[in-house]
Amino acid sequence: MGRDARSTDKRSRGSPTGAIGVLDIGTSKICCLIASRTTPPRLLGLGHQRARGIKAGIVVDMAEAEQSIRAAIAQAERQARITLASVHVSISGGQLRSSHFAASAPIADNVVKDADIERLTDGARHYAERDGRSLIHLNNIAYRLDASSNLRDPRGMTGRTLTGDMHAVTADDSTVRNLRLLVERCYLDPENFVPSGLASARGVATADELRTGVVVIDIGAGTTSIAVIADGQDLFVDSVPIGGNHLTFDIMGATGTPLAEAERIKVLYGTMGEAASDEREVVTYPRAVQSEFELYQITKAQLRNLIKPRVESLLQQAMEKLVAGKMQAYGSRRIILTGGTSQLMGLSMFAGRHLEMAVRTAAPQPIVGMASSSSNPAYATLLGLLAAAANPATLPLVEQRNLAEQAGYFGRMGQWLRQSF
Repeated sequence: MGRDARSTDKRSRGSPTGAIGVLDIGTSKICCLIASRTTPPRLLGLGHQRARGIKAGIVVDMAEAEQSIRAAIAQAERQARITLASVHVSISGGQLRSSHFAASAPIADNVVKDADIERLTDGARHYAERDGRSLIHLNNIAYRLDASSNLRDPRGMTGRTLTGDMHAVTADDSTVRNLRLLVERCYLDPENFVPSGLASARGVATADELRTGVVVIDIGAGTTSIAVIADGQDLFVDSVPIGGNHLTFDIMGATGTPLAEAERIKVLYGTMGEAASDEREVVTYPRAVQSEFELYQITKAQLRNLIKPRVESLLQQAMEKLVAGKMQAYGSRRIILTGGTSQLMGLSMFAGRHLEMAVRTAAPQPIVGMASSSSNPAYATLLGLLAAAANPATLPLVEQRNLAEQAGYFGRMGQWLRQSF
């Protein structure tokens, strides 16, 4: 049965028990992946479509975006021979913002139980969702119990007041609502929205890097996502409104060549490395002159000089975000570049020199049944989403409320603020 012919009541059945669906909504591409719930996961279906109606992670044309997403989902479902009802969805737009705060709750019987932790977490959730923001991610960095601090699991311990040092990621409420509506129009329930930077980090960083501290910079087509993780805890999320498309526009504007040709030049000949031959090697491109196209040439050195200022601006803004979030110390340990634009030749070496830090480019490992060509930085978010969905303990997922549940938010928030803060 085609997706367009399906009725919405099928969503209530839930996705097939043995399958996980994830959806990466980017500026340049839409990817839907269906995998088994086995260990390790096995690929069942993969859909890949050019993105339309999405700009910098925000829905700008609902109808066009819906067509792209439906096509990617249908392609994955045909391969998997499964009809999905729900998916985990990446989110990179909506001005993702990290915040840190302490949430406290009294201990009912002087012994910490699951109910105490749930009350603390629920109070933190309501506190984070304010000022027109929607909670996307919430993790407890550490617990405190009266005078004791840095506790990992306080259950069973005695005390009077339980405090959690929380990290929350929020987004503009309107962006989240539109993204949710978009997915629902494709007859799917968005189980969770996962910050794309955190998903990418899980897709490319090693276990040692996640423990000792790492900054992951995912350079997509429209935006660049930043995530900081240390001691296995998510500490920071932000983004820079620059991506690979901006490099393409720079080439197009300077040369006068069509957009598709500028993209081809960037992918095939763009480089941040320096070689003596760059002054002699030329790239030929068409440019419209009056009513005809004429061929022109540019050297690789000139091409590098065209895109260099934009790359420097991207890196500088990323570091400013880390400094503003007081996270620059983690960048001194390791920076990982990923995302489609991270494949720009010589970028990691240039970034290392420019930032005076250790920088490497990383790609995710494809899952069982996935082509080796998918071991590509462009799939970091998609495969990181799958890792999070398959093992929520590694990346706590915030269940999304439907619109009816959100309607009573302000009354509940006041109650939790009085009880827990």
